[in-house]
Amino acid sequence: MIKAWLHAARLRTLPLSLSGIIVGSGLAAFLDAFDGQIFAFALLTTIGFQVLSNFANDLGDSQKGTDNAQRVGPARAIQSGQLSAAQMKMGMWVVGIFSLLSAFYLIKLSVPNLSSNAIYFYIVLALACIAAAITYTVGKNAYGYRGLGDIMVFIFFGLVSVIGVFMLYGEAFEWIVLFPAISMGLWSTAVLNLNNLRDIHNDAQMNKRTMVVKLGFQKAKFYHVFLVSFGLATWFFTVYLLAVSALNYYLFIALVPSIGFALHLRKVVQNTVPASLDPELKKVALLTFISSVLFAFLLNFAPH
Repeated sequence: MIKAWLHAARLRTLPLSLSGIIVGSGLAAFLDAFDGQIFAFALLTTIGFQVLSNFANDLGDSQKGTDNAQRVGPARAIQSGQLSAAQMKMGMWVVGIFSLLSAFYLIKLSVPNLSSNAIYFYIVLALACIAAAITYTVGKNAYGYRGLGDIMVFIFFGLVSVIGVFMLYGEAFEWIVLFPAISMGLWSTAVLNLNNLRDIHNDAQMNKRTMVVKLGFQKAKFYHVFLVSFGLATWFFTVYLLAVSALNYYLFIALVPSIGFALHLRKVVQNTVPASLDPELKKVALLTFISSVLFAFLLNFAPH
């Protein structure tokens, strides 16, 4: 049973969800505003939201029939019979409550750093994260079935993750934080786009109107090039600006994973078989995670 729940949690998706938290916390640490407890509970809360989303996707796609024999990716827990829909609903309740409690404790830890309006904003934001995690595929008006998943991933994995955690440490908004937030958001959206490129035929048959289904395979590949390339542009700008201003040229090492992004784009552009894109999801997710870790570490611990 434990193995079934771990399978449903889709642990391979967790590093990507943590990337924005690592970048935002690294920037806060650079300004001497880091707090270990805030960092730990930000990671814990994000993991909770991601697992909740994975459970909800398993349930929602199963209910709508999208998880079927034609689906290309790894078999889901309900689809494979490892868990029932009732068990998954119970799992969603447990993880949802855990995530909300973790989020509220995170806000409590950050109270000394926040205004009363900011506290209320973060409470609403926590509830919005729960709602977004569930309604991506669950419900009659699931936004993932209407092509809105991309914008939601960009907002929550990019802007909310990086800027949101940065300000939890008591820092006011800084424009420099916006650029890596855009990178994290675009690369996370690129992972979703790859998932939808892979599943384009089955999604179209099941009336799951993802951005890829709306654009068509060829245009969606160009859209993917934009997501990755523009993310690289804002990432290069961030690294260059901070490396030069802090005289920390070791920070340029954080650009090394960009080589992997370039090789990945060549594969996507040349691809003609959607199903063969499945291995690229893991590559982009890991490249994003490695970039975030290198950035945060070198920004704060490299000699300069």
